[in-house]
Order: sequence, then C-alpha cells, then structure tokens
Amino acid sequence: MDIDTRLLRYFAAVAEEGHLTRAAERLFISQPALTKQIKQLEAQLGVELFTRSRAGMALTDAGRALAAATPAVLDAWDGALRTTRGAASQAARVLRVGFVASGANELTQRIVAEFARRRPGWRVQLTQTAWDDPTAGLASGAADAALLRLPCPGQDALRTEVLITEQRWVALPATHPLAARETIDFHDLFDEPFVATPPESGWWRDYWLATDEREGHPATIGAVAHNPDEWLNAIANGYGVSLTPEATSRFYQRPDVVYRPVRGVSPSEVGVAWPKGGQVPEVVRDFVQASIAVRGEHRPDEPAS
Repeated sequence: MDIDTRLLRYFAAVAEEGHLTRAAERLFISQPALTKQIKQLEAQLGVELFTRSRAGMALTDAGRALAAATPAVLDAWDGALRTTRGAASQAARVLRVGFVASGANELTQRIVAEFARRRPGWRVQLTQTAWDDPTAGLASGAADAALLRLPCPGQDALRTEVLITEQRWVALPATHPLAARETIDFHDLFDEPFVATPPESGWWRDYWLATDEREGHPATIGAVAHNPDEWLNAIANGYGVSLTPEATSRFYQRPDVVYRPVRGVSPSEVGVAWPKGGQVPEVVRDFVQASIAVRGEHRPDEPAS
C-alpha cells in the first residue's frame, strides 16, 4: 500500500498537537481540510487513528503505533528528496534561493554577487513565493536556502542568521484621513480593517496583524492577499490598511498607496535560512557565509536597516 507522505505529515501534526485547530494553524491549512485528510488516511489504512472529543484528538492504539514510526519515515523521505533535488541543482550549478516579498531588501543583490565571487560558475535562482508559504520553499524542499521575514511558522525546523532589523510601518490608501500624519500611533489603527495574509500562513498572519500588541482589541479583516500585487490593490481600493516592513515603501511605490512609520509596534527582521539537520552542502554554506559577510559590511544608516 502506498501512502502520500503529505497525509503522514498531517497525521503527525495532529498527533503532536492533540488538537485539530492547533495542528491546522501549524500546517497552514484550514481545519475542515485537515479533518478530511485525516479521514482519508484512516480510510486507506482501514483503522481508526484518533478518538475525537470536545477535549481534542486522542490517539488510539493503532494511532500510537503509527505515530512512533512516522518520524523515521518522514525524515528518510525528506533526506532522499533533498539529496535528489540538491544533486540535480548541483549538477546544473544552480543554487535555489526562495524569498518572501523583497527578500533581504537592498542587500539581496550584494549577497548574490558575494556568493558568485565565492562560487565562480554558479548561478543563484531566486524564486519569490506566495504568502501562504512563509518559509519560501524550505519546508517543501523547493529551495536550498531562503531569505525570510522573521519570525515565521516552521522556523524551529530551520537554521537562521538575522541580517536586517527594520521597523514596521503601515500602508494606507492615499485618501485615508491618517495618511496626512507623518507618524501614526498603533492604537489609532486598532479599529481599522486590515489586509491580511491567508489563514494558511498560520501565526505569521497574526504577527503582521500584531495581535499580541493590540491591548485586547481584535483585528478586523477587510481583505485577504496572497502576494504583493493583491495586497497593494486591496489597500488602494480602501479595503483595509496593513503593517509592512519599512523597505516596502521603497520597493512597492504607487500613487494611491502611502506608507507611514508606526509608533507602538515592535520591529521585524530578515534572515538567511537553511534546513536544520544533516550535513549542510558546501554550496549552501557558501551562500550563508556570503550573506553574513554582506551583513557585516552593511552600515546602520543604509536604507536596508
């Protein structure tokens, strides 16, 4: 019998969390979709894996047996996948680097240039991912390394080095009454509708809504965006405002959207990330070292900080 490894990952998350909602948030999928996948796995195996109650999801004897075997199966598959894809990219002398939004801001091209100096003949393939994957392809094995907005879900399975710390600003429609201010207090945004990332992005969505810094005021979602274009259009059309890194004001300019500094909300970070566990390929190590070297050359008064 062949089982989709994705079903095993879903099962493992529910087994570890003991709760469908928490597992769904961790996996960046909806709870109904997760329930459907667990039922599909049970149907394929012909056994009941969980007993369900208001308290959560408890493993049956069969479920405990599968839970004990699943980590080794997934680790072996992940290792085989990374090795296979890594061999293909190394044969082509291509390093796959995922990134979210603007990547490492103005440092990105300098990092690529420093990597090329260290690895003559190699090429960096930069791929921007949608916001439903905050790990920019690292979680799925589609990227060898990534430039990520931190903190992000899945970060505990990665190694990271912070490259940039920057303030979070707010993006507003140009016609918004608060757009006339030079700086905006975060509490003045509590009652505003916000443009949010998809629910599948897990607690990364909550971070960019600053739910922990709202003093108990719940966020109102005016629109959901999967990428920068959808996000900008939603803001320009007046569906909501949004917290965003300071660099966005330089990378995504348009006349119907304005950006303003925000007081009372914590800063964000950009880091270089790569998978945790196993031997790190030398070419990935070179990219990480190139990122760290460029970080060391960066002056605090440059736009990227």
